[in-house]
Amino acid sequence: MSEKKIKILENGPYEVTGGVPIKEKIITAEGHVNEWKDGRTFPVEDEVHLCRCGRSKNAPFCDGSHIEAGFDGTETASKEKYAERAAWQEGEGISLLDDDRCAFARFCHREHGDVWTLTDKSGNPQLREEAIEGACACPAGRLTSVDKDGTLIEPKLEQEIVIIQDPQKGVSAGLFVKGGIPLQGADGKMYETRNRYTLCRCGESQNKPFCDASHVPAEYDDHMKH
Repeated sequence: MSEKKIKILENGPYEVTGGVPIKEKIITAEGHVNEWKDGRTFPVEDEVHLCRCGRSKNAPFCDGSHIEAGFDGTETASKEKYAERAAWQEGEGISLLDDDRCAFARFCHREHGDVWTLTDKSGNPQLREEAIEGACACPAGRLTSVDKDGTLIEPKLEQEIVIIQDPQKGVSAGLFVKGGIPLQGADGKMYETRNRYTLCRCGESQNKPFCDASHVPAEYDDHMKH
């Protein structure tokens, strides 16, 4: 089986190769903190094409609807490295990198506050751990906790793609890509390989190929396409 990889096809779908496991996860609330609940699982195949235009009647897979729709999938996101894009927030016990790529999954909101507030108060060991948990749980990879010695704190993730459903907001969300799967643009150039990132699948993001939470105002619901 070939190396796991995602290639963006021009004005078309994501071509996923290498037998990447694809699972559905549902955002659910447990008290003040969002958690994942298992949804559908899909057979592992060496190559699949995942819908990027938001119009497929066979979501999450491409059915060619982008052609009839005249989908414009032009990539507008920066290929600059995360560490160069991200803003720095100094906290008491840890610091925080934030590149503002928000998929609106809301895992950054924890029991005792959001990750930014918890980072400020991270001299408290409990709040420090809570800040790290919240940053590591961000599927967009927007937030990364940084130890005082400069070490970026990342969770160990298996390589897989998670199809996100968000019934709290009544929408279907993006594609959570885990474990450092390489991403190639339609122009053949590679994006920085990251442990966590979320790709747009509603077709409406202004920061393609990445999710910018446009699925919420667009009221994207992949179930309505079936």
